[in-house]
Amino acid sequence: MIYGYARVSATDQSLDRQLMLLRKYISEERYIIVDKATGKDFKRKGYNTLVGTEDTAPLLHEGDLLIVTSLDRLGRNYTEIKEQWSLITNTLKSDIKILDMPLLDTSRTADTLDKKFVIDLVLQILSYTAEKERENIKERQKQGIAAAREKGKALGRPKIEYPENWNEVYSAWREGKVTAVQAMNELNMKRTTFYNLTKRMT
Repeated sequence: MIYGYARVSATDQSLDRQLMLLRKYISEERYIIVDKATGKDFKRKGYNTLVGTEDTAPLLHEGDLLIVTSLDRLGRNYTEIKEQWSLITNTLKSDIKILDMPLLDTSRTADTLDKKFVIDLVLQILSYTAEKERENIKERQKQGIAAAREKGKALGRPKIEYPENWNEVYSAWREGKVTAVQAMNELNMKRTTFYNLTKRMT
């Protein structure tokens, strides 16, 4: 059997590019397993259906092939990538093919020592690079936040400002002269915004 695996880190990110590449090798969609989860570890529902858990049997069996578009889609943790690679290739005796790195294709090794050495070497370099990039991203985020704070910039969503006619309309609403809906219409304001602003008045 040939399986595909695709992953993005957030629910609002698209899997389309990965799926398009995987469909060139896998005709049936049910054999493409997807996750929308971080790559920092392997605690992912989709991935765990492939390799199994303490309570579930793996989809991958001896002789099967797992195709992934790039190594960072498999994961971004240096140590765990190596562990999972060994689990798939040695324990489950399945093969892995990384599309954007032809050297990482165990289905072509034919058990030759030289090819295995090259795969292990490239895997270590790339998995290190994947984790290093994840660390760099986190560090850049911290630096960006620190720089923004130094400049006095507010982080997060900007605070909602009261409209010019707020006091007049708010007083009329509090005194029962207008309904909340009438007040919102007068202020041209959504319900959640209106009540958030009223909370700040108390």
